[in-house]
Amino acid sequence: MRKFLLACTVFLAPLWASGELSNRRAPGFSLPDSSIRQHDLADYRGKVVVLEIMLTTCPHCVKFAPILEEVQKKYAGRVQVLSITTPPDTTTTVGKFIRERGLSYPVLFDCGQAAGSYMLATPQKPSFDVPHIFLIDQNGFIKNDFGYDVLTTQIFEGRALFTEIDKLLGTAPAAPPSKKTTPKK
Repeated sequence: MRKFLLACTVFLAPLWASGELSNRRAPGFSLPDSSIRQHDLADYRGKVVVLEIMLTTCPHCVKFAPILEEVQKKYAGRVQVLSITTPPDTTTTVGKFIRERGLSYPVLFDCGQAAGSYMLATPQKPSFDVPHIFLIDQNGFIKNDFGYDVLTTQIFEGRALFTEIDKLLGTAPAAPPSKKTTPKK
């Protein structure tokens, strides 16, 4: 019985560690950004994609934008940040959001279908909370997802997102600089 419980724990632990919307192929989409340039998820195959569902009026999304910008710059060429916004956001509100924060990653416009497919929206559960992020691996699978709540503040306000990305890239986070000591004589 102990072996069975141990085996169940080993095999089910990754599922418990992942968000409830993880461990499935990322739904495909092709959405325009504020310059009307189309972004197709398939174009980013081979990179880790950090996909955010957001609104420009969401205070947590506003605080999270600089972290996503840092991710975009730190992991350039290996990670792509994409944000998806839905109505009531418009090209005007998104343009202002991008300018005020100096964002270099695309903010995409969705009428709700792409966001709904990621959030598994149904007629019984048609709405969802923002921000919500999905970590998509190089092969197009959702490896984890995080909605903003008290348990995920380190993802949205701290450094935990970088740790999650490092895991997906298979790299160890950089160790903090060590203090040099002089040998005693």
